[in-house]
Amino acid sequence: MKDLLDLVHLNIDFPITDPTWIFFLVLVIILFAPIVLERLRIPHIIGMILAGIVIGEHGFNILARDRSFELFGKVGLYYIMFLAGLEMNMEAFKRIRVKATVLGLLAFIFPLGIGVWTNLNLLGYGLITSVLLASMYASHTLIAYPIVIRYGINRQRAVSIAVGGTAVTDTLTLLVLAVIAGMYKGDTSDMFWVWLVLKVVVLSVVIMLTFPRIGRWFFRRYSDQVVQYIFVMAMVFLGAGLMELIGMEGILGAFLAGLVLNRLIPHVSPLMSHLEFVGIAMFIHYFFIAVVTLIN
Repeated sequence: MKDLLDLVHLNIDFPITDPTWIFFLVLVIILFAPIVLERLRIPHIIGMILAGIVIGEHGFNILARDRSFELFGKVGLYYIMFLAGLEMNMEAFKRIRVKATVLGLLAFIFPLGIGVWTNLNLLGYGLITSVLLASMYASHTLIAYPIVIRYGINRQRAVSIAVGGTAVTDTLTLLVLAVIAGMYKGDTSDMFWVWLVLKVVVLSVVIMLTFPRIGRWFFRRYSDQVVQYIFVMAMVFLGAGLMELIGMEGILGAFLAGLVLNRLIPHVSPLMSHLEFVGIAMFIHYFFIAVVTLIN
């Protein structure tokens, strides 16, 4: 390809580092992957994953992973967790919260336990490394949630249980990650676990008490849809940012923001349509491509 470009006097080096061309090529992938895979009856998310592998540095090295991948990828991950909380059927969730909690605990304990034993006895890693890798086995995100939304089954009972279980599992996994990160930095003490859990609980309560009040005041005062959309996104990133300030990952804050704004945003409304459209059309797809470019 390089010889062909030289022949027609186009000065293009790979990987492409120009932000304009990077964004253009990502948009092309987002545009054509669903069109092509729909004919093959394959979920379009698979196309995003395959395309990310192909264009990444361990594939054909077409695109350089610049800051836009990190930014939009992070926004996309927050968006998935936010939409999951926003579209959860809260009345149904109250009835299945025990099942969701049990599912989350089982999804955390079994992979963690099996992973620690495997890493210690079969791979020969140390205890801290084994726990860290095992927590990665236990964690998961709602990567298939856009498909669930597309088929309109996101308010079913089984989906609510899966979403709630994922929130529990990821919270426990993030606690383990925060503790190991603190040990690596030398910031841990005998009360580290206690203070970390206490900070998470206190911040979660603050978000659940203050965000709805702020949201109700804002929505009563301002009816412009664009202003409302910007406000909602600001609340999502405020929740995520506050979680990061106390040493946790922002996805927990984004999920909580979705939960507390759930009652304030009608599920059939222009604002909800805009939130789903922008997230699924751009940020979530960008997240899929951004993540898999790292795969070696």
